[in-house]
Order: sequence, then C-alpha cells, then structure tokens
Amino acid sequence: MAFVTMSNRTVPTYPRYARLAQGLGERIQVARLRRRMTVTEMAERMGVSRPTVSRLEQGDLAVGLGVPGLEDDLQDLAADDELGRRLADAAITTKRRRSPPT
Repeated sequence: MAFVTMSNRTVPTYPRYARLAQGLGERIQVARLRRRMTVTEMAERMGVSRPTVSRLEQGDLAVGLGVPGLEDDLQDLAADDELGRRLADAAITTKRRRSPPT
C-alpha cells in the first residue's frame, strides 16, 4: 500500500483507488489528445494549472477537483468519448485517390 502526503498528514492509498485514479487519468489524457488539445488548453478550460492537469492525467490521488460531481462528469466523458473518436477517425481517414484519366 502506497501513501499520499496531503498537507501535514499522510493518507494511505489503497490499490483499488490507485487503479481507478490511474485509469481515469489515462482516459482523460486520451480524450484530450483525440481533441488535439495541449495540457495548457485543457488547464485553461478546466480553470486549473498545467501541473494539476498533468497530475490528474498521471492518476495522482492528491489532486482535488473541488467541484461536486466533476469527477463523475470527467469519468463519463473519458469512458464514452464519442466526439473524440469521431475526431480521431476523421484525422486518420485518407482520401481516395482517383486514377488518372487514360
């Protein structure tokens, strides 16, 4: 079991919560990258600093989101990122080349 230091106290990090935070961070990062957003742009939209977004994407349990329900919204966005998938698919779709006239 790992420990996270918060202020002047140390809080145990249980493996289950560490895995959940890591998975959420990875899904948030993938959603951000699909939208071709930089960490700076994401931070500005969230109203937080760049290091906070980076720590969130790394699954740092010490990151406090501070808005009730925000973690559920982020989880939903990252879990079913339909818009992000469409944007990513559109970026990798190649145009068909027409054969030159004979």
